[in-house]
Amino acid sequence: GILGGTFNPIHLGHLLIAQDALECARLDEVLFIPSATPPHKALGGDVAASHRLAMVKLAIAGDQRFRVDDLEIRRGGRSYSIETVTELRSRYSQSEFHFIIGVDSLNELHLWREANRLAKLCRFIAVARPGYQPDCRLLGARYRVLEAHPCGIASRAIRDRIAGKKSIR
Repeated sequence: GILGGTFNPIHLGHLLIAQDALECARLDEVLFIPSATPPHKALGGDVAASHRLAMVKLAIAGDQRFRVDDLEIRRGGRSYSIETVTELRSRYSQSEFHFIIGVDSLNELHLWREANRLAKLCRFIAVARPGYQPDCRLLGARYRVLEAHPCGIASRAIRDRIAGKKSIR
């Protein structure tokens, strides 16, 4: 499984999604891949990539089913999924990849860079989100919708609480 994102910061919701995807699709492991610069949204806050990478490492420590890969950070620039999946496929040519995304992103998949090629390189696990129905407009995309543990935590809300000197415990 591939779970990319800014992880700014990583939180319990990310870990639950990874766990549910792993169990639902019977994945061997989930790779957490922090993005360098996301192409579709602002990063939010002024958190260095090295700090976001460190947060992911700390969050997944002790769970042998999860690994972190810094390939997008090392590559730098905008982080495009097609480049990431292409690199992973070259490294692990015998593996089948499942890209974990939200249903909202699944519905916009046709807008992603080289979306048709990406759809040939991996399957998608789309995590259900309140208010969104799966409506994938990318022909040939192989996906399944996952009803993950509900978790109302968002990285933006965590950053807002920190800025307001409120507890994130």
